[in-house]
Amino acid sequence: MLRALRLAALGEGCTSPNPLVGAVVLSSSAELVGEGYHRKAGEAHAELIALQQAGEKANGGTLYVTLEPCCHKGRTPPCTAAVLSSGVKRVVVAIADPNPLVAGRGLTLLREAGLEVELGEGAEAAQLQNSAFLHRIHTGKPEGILKWAMSLDGRTALPNGASQWISGPEARSWVHQLRSRCDAVIVGGGTVRADNPLLTSRGKRTPEPLRVVLSRELNLPGDAQIWDMSLAPTLVAHGPGANAEKIALLDQLGVERLPLEQCEPQQLMEALASRGCNRVLWECGPELAASALQQGCVQQIAAVIAPKLLGGIPARTPLGNLGLTKIPGANEQATTKVSMQQLENDLIIQIRIADEIK
Repeated sequence: MLRALRLAALGEGCTSPNPLVGAVVLSSSAELVGEGYHRKAGEAHAELIALQQAGEKANGGTLYVTLEPCCHKGRTPPCTAAVLSSGVKRVVVAIADPNPLVAGRGLTLLREAGLEVELGEGAEAAQLQNSAFLHRIHTGKPEGILKWAMSLDGRTALPNGASQWISGPEARSWVHQLRSRCDAVIVGGGTVRADNPLLTSRGKRTPEPLRVVLSRELNLPGDAQIWDMSLAPTLVAHGPGANAEKIALLDQLGVERLPLEQCEPQQLMEALASRGCNRVLWECGPELAASALQQGCVQQIAAVIAPKLLGGIPARTPLGNLGLTKIPGANEQATTKVSMQQLENDLIIQIRIADEIK
């Protein structure tokens, strides 16, 4: 199962709206005879690749797979049919698939056909690996990661607004890799005006993730880098009060627009989920970041801390007002997992949190 999980990880950033899946086939004598992973939505599933590689050697053997085999026909045939025709006698599955089109029926079909089916080996690792897919299925919203870079004294920019570059080259490369694992990168209009960001993975993923701007009134510059869609696609989500001239400009530039009844993070996330996004990255300013947290649109935080002192009163900080009135107990129960790593002189702290900050 560990081998299957490692294989599944090779598809990260490429399979949405599908999950990450890896599969390994052992012969009846416990010899590794086939393996595969789901590379891209619309392409063959992991089980089919592994079983085709194994061929007749799968007969009487065991299939290890990180997610319950599908039992419905989508863009590819049902995997349960391939499993049943392969001749394997035993199937070991890490976790069940909560997708309503599957939801345990794949396991039932295999058991009813007389196969020995085991569920739960490697479950914790498989759930973590597919946290984005599972979150979207359960909530109707993509998993959100909120990222920021700040100085040791908690500033995201100098008092004059200068913010490039707080972190070093290795940390910035790490952020590009993080973007490559996400289906969309989200900023607000303020970030576009202040930083004119490119928001790509710098080639670490093909195609590049969708660049999304959330702007109520479309007060956006006409010469922003993100309007160059030869590098990556761009989507602008806006509210009903958007400026008519700005709408016409975006339409002239060929930028896709997404009108929202309420120009809020939650509505945007629901719309992105409907487009098949499993995971998104928030790289926005403090007010939008605070709203995303409060509306349950952030499940992880990635903070890059540079050993620099920027100073300034008032401080330019990563988060706007969260409405907190006391420090004791504030958000203590929200943190579920913390990890740290050092890249050159920069420290990266990653935190998994609950869906809502209150």
